[in-house]
Amino acid sequence: MIGDSHCPLCNGRSVVDFFTDKRRSYLRCGDCALVFVPPVYYLDREAERREYDLHRNEVHDPGYRSFLARLAQPLLQRLPHGASGLDFGCGPGPALAQLLVEGGCQVALYDSFYVPKPEVLAQRYDFICATEVVEHLHRPGQELQRLWSLLPVGGWLGVMTKLVRDRQAFAHWHYKNDPTHVCFFSAATWQWWAARAEAKLEILGSDVIILQKN
Repeated sequence: MIGDSHCPLCNGRSVVDFFTDKRRSYLRCGDCALVFVPPVYYLDREAERREYDLHRNEVHDPGYRSFLARLAQPLLQRLPHGASGLDFGCGPGPALAQLLVEGGCQVALYDSFYVPKPEVLAQRYDFICATEVVEHLHRPGQELQRLWSLLPVGGWLGVMTKLVRDRQAFAHWHYKNDPTHVCFFSAATWQWWAARAEAKLEILGSDVIILQKN
């Protein structure tokens, strides 16, 4: 185990070694089941931005829109027409926001690299979505709690992130190889978070998580 590590989601110290490869070591929290890398492996902000600039996620790309529709469609089924939302971590090509706007929603954008507008984090929303975002967060507990605080009772948080299964699958999992991916949620992690937040949880498929605030 590297340093005096604690869990970045729950701040717990019941942390054990989970896996090591030639790039990084990975730890697992015994309280919330989050798998994460110690901060020594975090990229600096410039290097992280360079990695993101390599991505080619275009608003009108049919394949990308189809991928994001796996969250957009179930969200739209749950939202009233005209609902206001936030696309947190929208990136340079906010395709999810476009899908939701086409579905009748109003969507604000935030991304710490590409749309750094902190004022949108001081507003309230009917829903918030974060697609392929939570695995990049250095302080996921703090960030998720901030997003949760922006929702009213009955509001929705929609997330897309690949889910950890077990150590054997993790060893061959391409998702861990992205150097900007620093924390990895499992179904058990989301169950822990939903119980703590007193939220209704739905996990759709292998990577779509929808939570409703009670």
